[in-house]
Amino acid sequence: MEEQDFIDALKAGKQFAYGKLIDDFQHKVFATCISFVPNKEDAEDIAQDVFVEVFNSVHKFKGQSKLSTWIYRITTNKCLEFIRARNTKKRFGFLQSIMGNDIPFDKTRYFTEMNHPGIILENKETSETLFYAINQLPEAQKTVFTLHKVDGKSYQEISEIVKKSVSSVESLMFRAKKNLQSLLKNYYKNEN
Repeated sequence: MEEQDFIDALKAGKQFAYGKLIDDFQHKVFATCISFVPNKEDAEDIAQDVFVEVFNSVHKFKGQSKLSTWIYRITTNKCLEFIRARNTKKRFGFLQSIMGNDIPFDKTRYFTEMNHPGIILENKETSETLFYAINQLPEAQKTVFTLHKVDGKSYQEISEIVKKSVSSVESLMFRAKKNLQSLLKNYYKNEN
């Protein structure tokens, strides 16, 4: 089936098209989600949100990029929204703790799942440290680094997903590597 026929079937609400969309993209979307949010349950929830968004807004898809690029853009945005919301909750919990308000706040470690297929690291602690460092990067750098190094996307694909030029993507990647180097160097210096 040609991509345009598939998109038309999605827009028409054809059941087989939704089934094909799930079959074709569920593993890819989940892999991207767990790259950004290395917790299986949260990544699954975000992936579900991605497909709900795709189903609800496919009629807005104009075909200016490939369907897969559009889906990755939605996935990346949903992951970043989740991370922003989680960071807001953490700040709120921290403020509550300083002000002495005894409202329950989940302080359990966030990184519970480290079985991402794209990353094979020797142990969970190293994985947690790496994902913690990646999460400290500015949002644009974190997005580019994760899509390239964790998801294996080319600079051209990332350029289409984040709607930036390839040279901007390369620049963000360069800065992300430098910042990670510094963050990890400081982390290990403090550990010793």
